[in-house]
Amino acid sequence: MNSNFQKSALISVYDKHGIEKIAKKLSDLNIRIISTGGTEKYLTELGYEIKKVENLTDYPSIFGGRVKTLHPKIFGGILSRRENTNDSNEKIEYDIPNIDYVIVDLYPFENTVNDAKSHEEIIEKIDIGGISLIRAAAKNFNHVVCLSSIDQYDEFLDDLDKNKGIFSIEKKKKYAAKAFKISSNYDNFINQYFEKGSIEKSNELRYGENPHQKGSFVGEIDSIFEKLNGKELSYNNLLDIDSAYNLIKEFWNNDSTFAILKHNNACGLAIRNSILEAYKKALQGDPISAFGGVLISNKEIDLHSANEINKLFFEVIMAPSYSRNALKILSCKKNRIILKIKNIELDNKTVRTCLNGILTQDRDNITDNLDHLEYVTKKLPTNKEIEDLLFASKISKHTKSNTIVLAKNNQLISSGTGQTSRVDALNQAIDKAKKFNFDLKNSVMASDAFFPFPDCVEIASNNGICSVIQPGGSIKDNLSIDYCNNNNISMVFTRNRHFKH
Repeated sequence: MNSNFQKSALISVYDKHGIEKIAKKLSDLNIRIISTGGTEKYLTELGYEIKKVENLTDYPSIFGGRVKTLHPKIFGGILSRRENTNDSNEKIEYDIPNIDYVIVDLYPFENTVNDAKSHEEIIEKIDIGGISLIRAAAKNFNHVVCLSSIDQYDEFLDDLDKNKGIFSIEKKKKYAAKAFKISSNYDNFINQYFEKGSIEKSNELRYGENPHQKGSFVGEIDSIFEKLNGKELSYNNLLDIDSAYNLIKEFWNNDSTFAILKHNNACGLAIRNSILEAYKKALQGDPISAFGGVLISNKEIDLHSANEINKLFFEVIMAPSYSRNALKILSCKKNRIILKIKNIELDNKTVRTCLNGILTQDRDNITDNLDHLEYVTKKLPTNKEIEDLLFASKISKHTKSNTIVLAKNNQLISSGTGQTSRVDALNQAIDKAKKFNFDLKNSVMASDAFFPFPDCVEIASNNGICSVIQPGGSIKDNLSIDYCNNNNISMVFTRNRHFKH
């Protein structure tokens, strides 16, 4: 076969993960692979037949690697219009082969800015050849498939399998759009560095909170977690991940703790001796809401836990680590998002829009503990009740106001979330607990804010709840205290309100 008519793929990647699978599939389809530098060496050592760029161009890599692929035989092969007679004649005249697939990623410039010790190191990591290749391929998407991110590899391989290397215009256009987005973000990183000496990342999302809204994320998301599997994160995914991460931080140093969240609120949470048992108890809290939820653990997910967790349909799972076999099981669904989380301190400021401006505040870094407790009733809570009270308080802190949390034996029984009255929140929590057959006798109750009237402690008492934790601070605190004293209920104040609007 004349090499100018054989389909060709140019591969030049910084991150080699997953590239062997692509090389194998291309080779199986008799698609010639052109490569240079580290990628060529890597694939050659794996046994693949690779056409060196320098053998195609008759020019070596020069200027310390600054110029490798910048040559008419490379860019002509990418940019030529296959249907254009003049382009076809010039390709023959100058011996330029078609390049039908461009698989390129970029030097991690943003990481270099954070890690490099000198300005010179940073400048050398400004990608010229790579950015030019993906822009050229994206421009000529009618004829060229452009892969610019490792996130596209699985989809690309599926398409190669199904269509034997033939791609629709719609699919090529989709790949091109991704390339231009990556190119734009990359240029933005460089611009920020030259203007500010630092980088503020901005990532376009599939859409915002709803499909008709555009969304983006600005921040150093890679410092929080590593994505091991799954589709691109959405706006709502990130909100749920934020809520889950902040919640589990409260229990980071506890025994095995597992939480399940839905719409930013915990619908299940438990502490046990193993992650498997913690997961089972967390799921017991609300198995209906858990469907399609976000899961998070403070310990490694092991094989036994993964087998049980895999029975549930969920969007995201987060943990500090996964055993090899556990990860294999959980990755069986390619869209399932699996995150390896890190224990880092978040920024102490929170920001949100308000009207035509923004609101900022200090993060709520207070976690209620023994030192905060003010014992206001004649009956004192037992040590076990105190443990459950503090457990419930941590959950209420991360639940939408108005909220009431019911707990027993380090397990979330139920919660009333986001209600317009605290009584409604309590009744919701009680009804939900009964629906899932929980025994409320000797359970405890936490509230994110004070009780203005004794109605909540009365309802709690009538349903078997034996102890209460709340901030206190109402001018009618004595009414709630008196009711507790007259009905053999213990109550503690924290003096820490935890509104979450």
